[in-house]
Amino acid sequence: MLKKLLCLCLVGLALPVFAAETALDLATDTRIDVQVIDRITLDDSQAEMTDVLLRPVTRAENASTQPLPHYCLITASARLDDGRVRLTTKSVTCIDAEDDSPAVYSGELSAAAFENDGDFGLDTCTNEQDGRCTKAVIEPEHHFQLNVGESIHITAQENPSAELNRQRRQADGEGVANPIPADRPDPDSNAQ
Repeated sequence: MLKKLLCLCLVGLALPVFAAETALDLATDTRIDVQVIDRITLDDSQAEMTDVLLRPVTRAENASTQPLPHYCLITASARLDDGRVRLTTKSVTCIDAEDDSPAVYSGELSAAAFENDGDFGLDTCTNEQDGRCTKAVIEPEHHFQLNVGESIHITAQENPSAELNRQRRQADGEGVANPIPADRPDPDSNAQ
């Protein structure tokens, strides 16, 4: 009886290891707090920009509700239109480094930028002429939200570094990360 109970406890402890997330799922209308990585300037000479880089931000009051792992990079396109910057995403790449074998996710992401007040597009106009915006600047300090337009399911990719780390920990079948070579003396054997 005790042996069965012990086996059940060990299986229960091992389940979280085997139940690690293997997919990144975002439902339609999920909101993600983000910021640009570099300053973005759009004006009459360059009203559009591709490959704008974004990263998720965590706000103290809702740190537990961030739908993406902490380490993510989102690519987007930006366009100056009707006094606001219209920003739409193209792809996302994330590394979930919560344990010793991080999961890597990479795929398409269809989302649009909204100001925190819920208005579509970013209100970052810095110069107006004749009632129209001639220049808009998005600073990295400007936090805004992405609204996911289409749900996504991205499965974890094979992580070669995790496999190498696992092999290194299992060296010589004894789980020693850096075994002492057989042809060298053990440095601890002389310590007395």
